[in-house]
Amino acid sequence: MTFDVAQVRAHFPALKSGAVFFDNPGGTQVAAGVVERMTNYLLRTNANHGGAFRTSAESDEVVHEAHAAVADFLNAASPDEIVFGANMTTLTFAMSRALGRRLKPGDEIVVTRLDHDANIAPWLQVAEDRGATIRWVDLRPQDCTLVMEDFEAQITEHTKIVACGYASNAVGTINDVRLVVELAHAAGALAYVDAVQFAPHGPIDVRALGCDFLVCSAYKFFGPHVGALYGRYELLDELQAYKVRPAPSAPPGKFETGTGNFEGYAGVLGALEYLEWVGETFGGQHTKEFAGRFRGRALKLKQAMGAIRDYERELSQALLDVLEETPGVTIHGITDRRRLAERVPTVSFTLKGRHPRDIAQALGQAGIYVWDGNYYALAVTTRLGLEESGGMVRVGPAHYNTVKEIERLGEALRQIVSA
Repeated sequence: MTFDVAQVRAHFPALKSGAVFFDNPGGTQVAAGVVERMTNYLLRTNANHGGAFRTSAESDEVVHEAHAAVADFLNAASPDEIVFGANMTTLTFAMSRALGRRLKPGDEIVVTRLDHDANIAPWLQVAEDRGATIRWVDLRPQDCTLVMEDFEAQITEHTKIVACGYASNAVGTINDVRLVVELAHAAGALAYVDAVQFAPHGPIDVRALGCDFLVCSAYKFFGPHVGALYGRYELLDELQAYKVRPAPSAPPGKFETGTGNFEGYAGVLGALEYLEWVGETFGGQHTKEFAGRFRGRALKLKQAMGAIRDYERELSQALLDVLEETPGVTIHGITDRRRLAERVPTVSFTLKGRHPRDIAQALGQAGIYVWDGNYYALAVTTRLGLEESGGMVRVGPAHYNTVKEIERLGEALRQIVSA
């Protein structure tokens, strides 16, 4: 069945408001099944972990199933390789502290200028604490892609951790993560991947990537405000966690500090159940692509993300067309239509003579929601020379958006330009 965006939109109550949600890189709208899962949890199974009574046992069952669903989403080997937390940033700060115990003066950590600061600042701080050195990989301002020759040059025999984003939250670039992992492992370093921006837009397979850690956030893939981290079990098992003494000593529990956001985990399960529906309904054309490696829920989730990926390339092309037709617009990132597979539909631009906040406010008044500024990708806007002038305007369609909404954006921009 071809991708029917009207059927998709019916699963998202917020879309009935009439607003155009292009703020998705900062957080997507939630599917109705997410609300149902969270409400059911709070009304029927709300209890703390490990109790000798029904609601606690049922709560634990939901929490386990949420871990298992995320493991299928990422193709982890076991639910025990999935750690839940408040968000990607909190999880990365916690993991950087655990990994920091291994660092000594003279060790090196590699980060990139294309990353969200949540995959930079934790490493800067742990390097300062442990006397390690930070090495930076540069980006090409022309198309906002990483300079892979520089990546190879920055990784040395002293490198212990390589941190890289799967896709840029600022300009949409998809990085060659598999190559990054290979470069890191060739030097004996660990590879830490931020997949927050990629997760809503394409299939993830941590075992095919070979990464040591990969982290994402459910509120970017149609769920609640919960973060999830994948780590190879043997690494999670051997790392020393910062935790209270009665907490579990085995993963994932030893990294899930305090009482969990159990209703949020139920919501994550609801989001992935929605994506299963997408896979069952629209993913048939991707059966051949994924069936040889995946089965059951994992297969449906990969089919879903394949269908979403293909539909969103249409949105990327339409969005680039509209922006390029707008006088005074400069797009920062990949614009070559032959390279749409190298980007997600997150597109940022500047408009000559206009401050990004003014554009975002004018669009907001027209019922079109976009972000402006640096979106915590401080290294990107600094490298592009845009930080002092207010950053960029970011338009981020998701699979529930339409070409008509992009055309509506174009009309609003033309009115802004002519005002």
